Amino acid sequence: MNDNILVIGAGPAGLAAAYELAKNGKKVTVLEKENQVGGISKTIVHDGYRFDIGGHRFFTKSDRVNTLWNEVLGEEFLTRPRCSHIFFKKKFFNYPLKASNVVRNLGVYLCIKVFLSYLSSRLKPYQKEDNFEEWVSNRFGKELYRMFFKTYTEKVWGIPCNSIDAQWAAQRIKGLSFLTAVKNALFTNNSGKIKTLITKFNYPKFGPGQMYEAIAKKIEEMGGKVVLNSRVVKLEEKDGCLISATDEKGEKYGFDYLISSMPIDELVVLMDSFPEEVKDAARGLEYRSLLTVNLVFSYKIPLEDTWLYIHEPDVHLGRIQVFHNWSPYLVPDNETSSLGLEYFCYENDHLWSMKDNDLIKLGKDEISRLGLADEQKVMDAFVVRTRKTYPMYSNDFKKRMSLIRESLKKIVNIQPIGRYGMFKYNNMDHSILTGIYAAENILGSNHDVWQINTEPEYHEEQGIGDRTNEK
Repeated sequence: MNDNILVIGAGPAGLAAAYELAKNGKKVTVLEKENQVGGISKTIVHDGYRFDIGGHRFFTKSDRVNTLWNEVLGEEFLTRPRCSHIFFKKKFFNYPLKASNVVRNLGVYLCIKVFLSYLSSRLKPYQKEDNFEEWVSNRFGKELYRMFFKTYTEKVWGIPCNSIDAQWAAQRIKGLSFLTAVKNALFTNNSGKIKTLITKFNYPKFGPGQMYEAIAKKIEEMGGKVVLNSRVVKLEEKDGCLISATDEKGEKYGFDYLISSMPIDELVVLMDSFPEEVKDAARGLEYRSLLTVNLVFSYKIPLEDTWLYIHEPDVHLGRIQVFHNWSPYLVPDNETSSLGLEYFCYENDHLWSMKDNDLIKLGKDEISRLGLADEQKVMDAFVVRTRKTYPMYSNDFKKRMSLIRESLKKIVNIQPIGRYGMFKYNNMDHSILTGIYAAENILGSNHDVWQINTEPEYHEEQGIGDRTNEK
């Protein structure tokens, strides 16, 4: 009997699963530990200003995900131009690359050096690609790797690039290479046959949280339940099945089937039947967390970007979101502007442990030193801490995940989904698809959810004539 389904987590994956199940008449309950839905894709409202945690583009190659998005929001979607730069040596490098911009910023000598480095890597590549440094160097050359990959990647992950598993690069940069980047920088093609990096994407009028609040509402309208402030602290098993979950308030929820998007390490330690070896493997999984220092300015900052990658090595700042460029509706007064400054860290490291006032001071100082905004015109600021934002593909994670997955196979009525639930660095659309497929499995399909986001194409490429993601 699979008529009573419990979903742990009201992020994109969990809500997508519950939505599909509710549409098909299943009794579904969603438990969310936070006080609002959306997970890391929620929108935070502060004195009328709306802030995204990171930037969440609504772009996908999946018709299933597009259908869900448009079914829920319809005309509330905006089509936004993609405008992003790499900020390096106090200069703006277009991303996707533009040849004239690269030559102007680097100079002819450095461009020749980059090209020769690429040729050298093609002639004498690393024979084994065990880590991020080797994988990227083989495709872009060591010079370009040092310029545009090393500093930012080590800010994000906090470890040397040669300690990051090559699978992370293969998953996030797949299909993109030196030659495809050069072709995209040099040539325009209107045939619709070649691939290029996307130049526009959809975005909800009032931020990504608008989408997930709307999905949660529809779930409840169809008879489902979405319970907030409900952290699961106990799972009960019987005869190889999970039968109930208890939250920290003592509320007990029985179910026939469980879909879990809670962090997989936290799920595993709740499983009484799992041996200590498996629980130790789960405890050893590592994450990077995210701090956002959110600033409101009393003037319109003259940045055209939606987001900006900061490759300068002498600041902690990793990326900037320019929210009024994502949607004008995120800012209540168009004579003002707002930025989200992103800092990548470990829980309880020196950044995470800083007081909010000190973090705000750091953010204002760094944005001023970079010459990107006037810190004297900040009229409001606050900090958001987001735990376990990025699963870390450190060199031993495959072994740990293999042990965990083999153990989970023995539980016949559970499916892990989403970035957290699968310990997989999925984009938002991939996470949603895991939820849809998990729901369809309960309804009788036989999808391998673990195969999502393993396709060989680069996830930000589309055909020139492909308009499947536009309204």
